[in-house]
Amino acid sequence: MKRFRIVLIALVSVVLFSSCGYNKMVEMDEQVTASWAQVENVYQRRADLIPNLVNTVKGYAEHEQETLTGVIEARSKATSVNIDPANLNPQTIQQFNQAQEGLSSALSKLMVVVERYPDLKANQNFMELQAQLEGTENRIAVERRKFNQTTQSYNAYIRKFPRVIYAGWFGFEKKTYFEAQQGAEQAPEVQF
Repeated sequence: MKRFRIVLIALVSVVLFSSCGYNKMVEMDEQVTASWAQVENVYQRRADLIPNLVNTVKGYAEHEQETLTGVIEARSKATSVNIDPANLNPQTIQQFNQAQEGLSSALSKLMVVVERYPDLKANQNFMELQAQLEGTENRIAVERRKFNQTTQSYNAYIRKFPRVIYAGWFGFEKKTYFEAQQGAEQAPEVQF
């Protein structure tokens, strides 16, 4: 009789855990992780383009060393921030976002410098690098959007009844969205 109870409890447990959505929660958690990895991937692509861009500009604008150094330092900071997908929270995403914003700011300054050098703007290598950088910025926006969509699906799934109970038991917690920096809603001021 005792053996029968153990087998029955085991069978009921298997049925309960498989129907509670545990496997789906695992799958969705992995999708959030994969989506975050893709966000990091496109940011890395941007970082990989920067040395070529800096070297191209360096040949034309050697006396702009301060700007070039700023870009290199910002790239170094941006690539040094690595976030564990299992530890996605508002603080870690903000840390990552701040490092990336620093790099974006340095790149903006570099593009202002480029405006002073018409020969550089006409250089084929520079134009190709600039086009790749623009394409990468678009990819970043797309991947951030996909990450937020995946995160939204996961968060909604684990917060619905009865999965909210099981999610807590198994340690599935709400994930943080990738949000714009404060002040991003204001258009930048452009001065000539």
